[in-house]
Amino acid sequence: MAAMAARACGGAWRRGWQRGRGVPGPALGPFPRGQRAVACNARGGAVPAGKSGLAPWVPVVGLEIHAQISSNSKLFSGSQVQFAAPPNSLVSFFDASLPGTLPVLNRRCVEAAVMTGLALKCSINKKSLFDRKHYFYADLPAGYQITQQRVPIAVNGSLSYSLCIDSKMSQMVTKTVRIKQIQLEQDSGKSLHDDTRSQTLVDLNRAGVGLMEVVMEPDMCCGEEAAAAVRELQLILQTLGSSQAVMADYEIQRQIEELENGGTILNETRAFDSKLGCTVPMRDKEGKQDYRFMPEPNLPPLILYDAKSLPANMNHQQVINIDWIHERLPDLPSVKREKLVEQYGILPEHSFALLNEDGLAEFYENVVKQTRMKPKRVIGWVLNNLLSYLKQHSLTVKESPVSSFLLADLLNLLEKKEISSTAAKQVLVELWKGEGKTPLEIVKEQKLQLLQDQKELEQICQAVIDRQENEVMAIKAGNLKVLNKLIGLVQRETQGRSNPVLVKQLLEKKLEVATREKPHK
Repeated sequence: MAAMAARACGGAWRRGWQRGRGVPGPALGPFPRGQRAVACNARGGAVPAGKSGLAPWVPVVGLEIHAQISSNSKLFSGSQVQFAAPPNSLVSFFDASLPGTLPVLNRRCVEAAVMTGLALKCSINKKSLFDRKHYFYADLPAGYQITQQRVPIAVNGSLSYSLCIDSKMSQMVTKTVRIKQIQLEQDSGKSLHDDTRSQTLVDLNRAGVGLMEVVMEPDMCCGEEAAAAVRELQLILQTLGSSQAVMADYEIQRQIEELENGGTILNETRAFDSKLGCTVPMRDKEGKQDYRFMPEPNLPPLILYDAKSLPANMNHQQVINIDWIHERLPDLPSVKREKLVEQYGILPEHSFALLNEDGLAEFYENVVKQTRMKPKRVIGWVLNNLLSYLKQHSLTVKESPVSSFLLADLLNLLEKKEISSTAAKQVLVELWKGEGKTPLEIVKEQKLQLLQDQKELEQICQAVIDRQENEVMAIKAGNLKVLNKLIGLVQRETQGRSNPVLVKQLLEKKLEVATREKPHK
């Protein structure tokens, strides 16, 4: 299921960034970039600073994340869910709130919410209730939204996340944010503003799409923590397949600047404008919101079962078994990272880098399986070369012109000492062109094989020594770092076709000979 256009809300429990203590107020978290799978209410406050010896502004952040459920149909109707479909082409009578229409609960959406709740260590309520939340908005045809306000489907969970505490990505700390609840609710439609014609049109394709609202307590104290928590949740949702979870971050800095300039932070709903790259006000929430919650009269309580409570004669196709879902949970990102570190001996921060890019961990493991190179060396090629190229050209792992087989083939040539690392990087540049050539074909065409004639290599080393008198003197005086310059010069002479290890050995040997012979001259 495709993600949909974004809407995010800010402001929440209590107003204000306050000095001295972190008091929940309106700090905003992640926003989708042009697409919607996750919209957020960020609930936070801050401790100000900077002026007159006051401490710096310290955000206090909690998040309410609306994750669009990956489902072929909507939460209460059979209408198809499809991103970028023609406006109002996927609207049932119920979605349009025609009189006499009734909601029919989507089993897939319930299973996705249960699965997400279990992954976030929540207690799953065997009996949950649906409510009507009333408010007026042009793209809300019924004038209310069906949600779960009194008894949601899951409560009292937690999310552990890790973040780096230094710029080198080498020190990581693990923190936990409490999950207050997860509730099912339907999405609203979408208002399309036409400035040219000074009119607003309404598209109800999105109306009724299933959402999971994940409510986090305000346990985070900075944007980095919020981003790390959201990223971990994003990976969990994608691993479960319960949501595509497309999202990005913005807002804390805007609030700090507003306060430093003497302004105040309003309790309001804000939307992210992808063109302007900032949030803009949507609607005021300064006063207490009277949503006039009431039980949804057209939906009975949602009853779930576990292995103990499941009646013996019950048709298993007609009920949802919590234990059955729990048994089929896939490995979560935290478990996958542990396995990568344990199995391949890579650093923890490398495991995070692998899982942060969709499909990169599988790519890495496929390369390891197909090459003789040690996993610790393979990780460098995958992260420093492959991933850097993909990010530079805004490509996903699936779009990479270099397959895991081609990279493994290249690394095998390097491991067998048929080419140097410099030559391997040259071959990789050619592979990016996607012309269908194998690494070996490129090596032969460009004559990148390592020099096999040791006598020829010795002559080249000697010639470099003869031309670099100052460097030779420096090495003999004890400055061994200068030797790297000589190795580089030999590499240049051989156009990267020499083995640096062998070159170093030959140079050291020749310099020792030169040292012994010097007194006889």
